[in-house]
Amino acid sequence: MLDIPRLRVLRAVIATGSIRASASSLGYTPSAVSQQLAALQRETGLRLFERSGRGIEPTAAGRTLAAEAETLFEAFSRVERVVGDLRAGRVGSLSIGYFGSAGATWLAPTVATLRAEFPDLRLDLLLTEFTPGDPDLDIFVEETGVERSGDVEVRRLADDPYLAVVRVDDPLAALPQVPLADLAQRHWVDNDLREGPCRQVLLNACAQAGFSPGFVVETHDYRTAMSFVATGIGLTVVPELGIGELPEDLTTVKLVAPAPVRHLSLAVKKSIARHPAARRAIELLEGLVRAG
Repeated sequence: MLDIPRLRVLRAVIATGSIRASASSLGYTPSAVSQQLAALQRETGLRLFERSGRGIEPTAAGRTLAAEAETLFEAFSRVERVVGDLRAGRVGSLSIGYFGSAGATWLAPTVATLRAEFPDLRLDLLLTEFTPGDPDLDIFVEETGVERSGDVEVRRLADDPYLAVVRVDDPLAALPQVPLADLAQRHWVDNDLREGPCRQVLLNACAQAGFSPGFVVETHDYRTAMSFVATGIGLTVVPELGIGELPEDLTTVKLVAPAPVRHLSLAVKKSIARHPAARRAIELLEGLVRAG
């Protein structure tokens, strides 16, 4: 097998026209360059240089070998650039899992910044709330009794309290807070599609308060549920992160005794945790949470 550093020396000597000049450009001594050329000639069984006065002149075989080696060095240069890009997080891919309200609140600014800072990075976004997957980073709602794989690191992002959404002319609207049990006899608008962790947090809190919510309308998302509240049909209870901009005729009331709270966390694959783009995504998400 040919020695790559010796081919590099051959190329430098032919490009500069002398052993001394190539030694200077490579950071070698002239004697080290001569030794490398002699070793390459033995290795190939070819006469690569001839004496010419006090210097040397490449043979046709030497020139041909150097020219053919250019393709090899171009490939090495590409590999070195890829390595540099990978270290900087400029290439490759990063998948981020999320659930609806986290995506609406945190994902867009995070993705915008990542796209600006890592323009060659491919981002795959997975709505894992409804489509299970195995993303590199996963924003999720903690679920009692469910443990994450040992292949991930889990970071708590936020505690997200539930608020009652009512019309501004509802008697509850004037209160700073309301015990959850006071909602036992009210009409509720359902707002969740499935029996997931978000619904379970609310149902558990209601059970602690001694009742089960009286749902009179079933909807499958927070925005639709709030539009029904605006008609006066009933109230709905929504995690704070999912509320967003309320219509002028609606307001929120804090719930206590007990206060339903869902815990939002970020699972990061250990294999990707040191990737610059992954570290930046974590930094951005945690910054958005702190900013409120």
